[in-house]
Amino acid sequence: MSQLTESLGDFGNGLLTTVELAGASFAGAVVVAVVVVTCRIVPVRPLRLFGTAYVELFQSIPLLLWLALVFFALPEIGVEFGAFASVVLASSLYQGSYYAEAIRSGVNSVSKGQAEAARALGMSTRQLLTNIVLPQAFRTTVQPLTNITITLVLETALAATVGLLDLTEAANRINFRTAEPILVYTGAGLCYAAMAVVVSTIGGRLERRMVIHR
Repeated sequence: MSQLTESLGDFGNGLLTTVELAGASFAGAVVVAVVVVTCRIVPVRPLRLFGTAYVELFQSIPLLLWLALVFFALPEIGVEFGAFASVVLASSLYQGSYYAEAIRSGVNSVSKGQAEAARALGMSTRQLLTNIVLPQAFRTTVQPLTNITITLVLETALAATVGLLDLTEAANRINFRTAEPILVYTGAGLCYAAMAVVVSTIGGRLERRMVIHR
């Protein structure tokens, strides 16, 4: 038990790294999603084909393989990222495809009459997207976006496969020293569950607030 107590600092550092990974990956995935959604809905065929191909490609290959490609394969051609950056990049590109599909479903729910009215008022495509379409799309997709974010948080556990000291890797190392797998991994599991609850709570509040102000 004393060894477990002494390992709380390592456990906390791993938890902090996991939170940082989740935050950076979320920010990157949102940026990717907005770009992909824009490509998929603009009236430019090459961009629409690119957006569709991107979603199909990234959703057809597991995140673990994308992480392996970024961390192990890219250095072979002279492109190298650290462990943290590799996880963020792979997660952002991968989860961005799922965010993009969720947002696109929200875009499709916006009536075409609003787009036609905006064009009649002389709005550009950029103004139409940023002022009318995307804000409404986000309002209608808070719940699916929340679910994807929870998945993103949980899948940061894959960072352990590249040796990054996240929550899962910290639990592995602590268990190696203490040989208390039940306590160590139950604690790690409860931390992941707590993070999922926090994300779910924030998503629920956002959804209620947006519905009230619609």
